[in-house]
Amino acid sequence: MRLPWAAGERLRPDDWKSVRMQLMFDCCKWDIQSEDHSVVADYPLFLEEDEWESVANLAEKLSQEVLAAEQELLARPDLHAKLNLPASIQKILRKCPPKTSPNGCARIMRFDFHFTPDGWRISEVNADVPGGFIEASGFTELMAEHYKSYLIPPNPTEAYVAAIRGVAGENASIGLVHATAHCDDRQVMQYLGKQLERSGMRAVALSPSHLKWESGCARFTKPFSAVHPALLVRFFPAEWLPNLHPSSWEPWFRSGKIPMSNPGTAILIQSKCFPLVWDELKTSLNTWRSLLPETKFATDAPANSPEWVFKPVFGRVGEDVAIAGVTEQRAYKEIIRDVSRHPHDWIAQHRFDTVPLETSSGVQYACLGVFTLDSRAVGAYGRIATKPLIDHDAQDIAVLIRRKDRGDDGKRTV
Repeated sequence: MRLPWAAGERLRPDDWKSVRMQLMFDCCKWDIQSEDHSVVADYPLFLEEDEWESVANLAEKLSQEVLAAEQELLARPDLHAKLNLPASIQKILRKCPPKTSPNGCARIMRFDFHFTPDGWRISEVNADVPGGFIEASGFTELMAEHYKSYLIPPNPTEAYVAAIRGVAGENASIGLVHATAHCDDRQVMQYLGKQLERSGMRAVALSPSHLKWESGCARFTKPFSAVHPALLVRFFPAEWLPNLHPSSWEPWFRSGKIPMSNPGTAILIQSKCFPLVWDELKTSLNTWRSLLPETKFATDAPANSPEWVFKPVFGRVGEDVAIAGVTEQRAYKEIIRDVSRHPHDWIAQHRFDTVPLETSSGVQYACLGVFTLDSRAVGAYGRIATKPLIDHDAQDIAVLIRRKDRGDDGKRTV
């Protein structure tokens, strides 16, 4: 079988030490180590150029389809319970016809691709608050300095900053709204804020509670100066918003007049129950149907079948995913028990086999995240693991492109 990628050689120890230092201090990647292992790989993943073109094209089609589906779902409150949205969000969305939906802009999302014996498949879309900016931007460029004959995928942070500036304008104040107690979220916002500042904007990292909403407009509250941001970037999961005071979160879903990236309505397509409403939509989802494995309600799949993977409806970073023979046995049993107790919080997805990859660290399993911005492919985020489950134990890996014409040794971007 022709593989679409190959693992590169490890960096020399001195070069790797330099990359790690720059990654921490220049790119705000503070969680560089987890217990006794590095969370970033010291070798790159070389993706064939034609394969990059293929997955980028697929991601753009997926993005176009899912954004059209989101607009249709806004007008279908009868389907929101089937998506298992929190009741409080369902209530707000019922008051939110499409013409008064939040002012969404610079729609950023990430599709996770896996290579199988049947070709590329996706496991999900991160349509709400996709991560991976540091790794797909700063880390990738640091690694590329040591592999100069390979191409660099587009830089998603550069593209995102340019889109934000295009909406907000130069010298604008941008609110970076996130869960401030979470270090991994904070580092992403710190990195994005540095890039926004370099582009001539003012970045303010804050929590949702530091916004005061008045007639759909927002302003910063103490300890920040009481100015009105020109745009809000949300890195706070939509399903968490109802835990806040109603005045702090409802405008993310309705009557918000300030540009938002992403609006709270992204939860409609973030839900892993999304495939369960496809047959009730008019939107064509042909690309989704060809790439996403069959998905069922958890109650419709045999609980202990090795053919089905169980996932939480709003799970992230591979958390609490149950794969027979892959998920640690005790954790697997606990998840299956929870599935039986709370079946509506879970979905079942037909299992696919990921083709393993030989690396200097042994056999690994890779996942390729493709960023799209307003339905345009703008970056690649690699993760790699010792098991066919990409979760918190997986490493981030820089993705570089092996070009078709290899006569030029200079570095350039795709």
